[in-house]
Amino acid sequence: MLRGRSASARTCVKATVCMGAVLVVFELGDDDMVSVLQPKVAPESEELVRDAMRQCPRQAISIEE
Repeated sequence: MLRGRSASARTCVKATVCMGAVLVVFELGDDDMVSVLQPKVAPESEELVRDAMRQCPRQAISIEE
């Protein structure tokens, strides 16, 4: 199980690629900031979160294992 995912507000350009990859983990708020919805990623979502991290145009997503 992955832990400690974060989306850096300073780096994020709101491309929402992460939301397209795994909507249940990332959300674009009313303030136009991407936030992480789940403190831990379920095993069945791990690869989707890794894909979101790889696809992020600004590498704003980090994962701690």
